[in-house]
Amino acid sequence: MARRAGRHVALLRGINVGGKNKVPMKALAAMFEAAGCADVVTYIQSGNVVFGASAALARKIPGAISAAIEAELGLQIPVITRTAAEIAEAARHNPFPTDDPAEHRLLHVGFLRDRPRKRLVAALDPDRSPPDAFEVRGAEIYLHFPGGSARTKLTPVYFDRVLETIGTWRNWRTVRKLLELTGGGDG
Repeated sequence: MARRAGRHVALLRGINVGGKNKVPMKALAAMFEAAGCADVVTYIQSGNVVFGASAALARKIPGAISAAIEAELGLQIPVITRTAAEIAEAARHNPFPTDDPAEHRLLHVGFLRDRPRKRLVAALDPDRSPPDAFEVRGAEIYLHFPGGSARTKLTPVYFDRVLETIGTWRNWRTVRKLLELTGGGDG
């Protein structure tokens, strides 16, 4: 590992949801360690991994972990990474802020693999699923689901198709926990 390891977050898409794409957290942590990461911590079963790595190693992690999961478990799972500072920035730029913990389940952040082109962002339909709202900021999509997320038409599949990339969603409670686990963006 390089001289200075920063804190990073890996967000895996669609694991351990509804009994599908089962990936044990202990096995997942071992894959990160085998890839050269340090201080690996998983958070809940939905594929959140905080780890220490040099910037060069962190850039290789999405491909390395996706390949390891496919080799060991036969699953094709997208892996999206962010630095601790990027998680902190995502938390700071939430256009739907609330300090009410009861509201945290209504707020989500979609972390995109790639920053979408402006013309693709402009093609998104703001009236697709009222009263739900969204805002794209860089490589994140902020979503507010006043009635809950169960019936929204603002799905990852919709955003993937229109924005021509892949994303994975986390609720606001998880974003705040990842911020805490990374040291608040200090890494």
